Amino acid sequence: MSALLEVEHLEVSFGRTAAVRGTSFAVAPGETHCLVGESGCGKSVTALAIMNLLARGSARRARRITFQGEDLLKLNDRGMARLRGDAMAMIFQEPMTSLNPAYTVGSQMTEVLRRHRGASQRAAIDRAADLLARVGITAPGMRLGQFPHQLSGGLRQRVMIAMALMCDPKLLIADEPTTALDVTVQAQILRLLATLQRDLGLGLLLITHDLGIVARIASRVSVMYAGEVVESAPTAELFAGPRHPYTQGLLRCVPVPGKVRRDEPLGAIRGTVPRVGPGFEGCAFRERCDFADETCQHTVPRQRASAAHDYLCRLPA
Repeated sequence: MSALLEVEHLEVSFGRTAAVRGTSFAVAPGETHCLVGESGCGKSVTALAIMNLLARGSARRARRITFQGEDLLKLNDRGMARLRGDAMAMIFQEPMTSLNPAYTVGSQMTEVLRRHRGASQRAAIDRAADLLARVGITAPGMRLGQFPHQLSGGLRQRVMIAMALMCDPKLLIADEPTTALDVTVQAQILRLLATLQRDLGLGLLLITHDLGIVARIASRVSVMYAGEVVESAPTAELFAGPRHPYTQGLLRCVPVPGKVRRDEPLGAIRGTVPRVGPGFEGCAFRERCDFADETCQHTVPRQRASAAHDYLCRLPA
């Protein structure tokens, strides 16, 4: 099956900071692909680069970024605006800042369908109400007339999901969709995304730093560190046999009920993520790695543990 989204050797820089360095991955139709890593590793910048929503002053380069076979690098602003919100949609990290506080929920949702599909106001309102009900919002007709500040954080996030689905996209990018929500609401949002992905056959690119989320809903995982994908594998294979020392360190940090004693300290990775500039060579994790030697200061090979599992490290599989 051909990939829905393909990203090959993506690079993004902000002045002297290389935020994304040679990142490559693909999302298949109907697949949930998770980009995982600690804060500042380049996950959100990768998503914004795909959507061509980077801030002024940034530089984006890539060998290839294709969506349904169409080269996104060749599209101008008008061409990307045609795709955004239609065939590909994004749920941003903070729903309160993503929704315009000056407009009602209904006016913001109907604008999407009217702009991309030329729907009538009545048809757009009906579609919006139907989607609000589908994402678990009661009294959708009343909610359409409310402003974002009148909704709780969980309801605002559900509105963002419903808005992203207005035009039946093929690809949905969700950037930390459970940030700032309490644990109960987080679980509800994740179940909702998993159900929608399964029922609608969406390709879902989920960005998170929570390995618990990854284990529950991802079919494939790409682990990012210091702007590059250091390991990529099917979820079960990655959790059963992580190859990169950073991935192994992440998994050691996750407390396992029944295995971690109350008086034992939680796992941790020593040091901090380095600030990487253009032209950086070698393994960015070497200063924090227990296996590093002088060879890690030079080009790091990408190896395969299996046909679907590759990692960026000199250590043998």
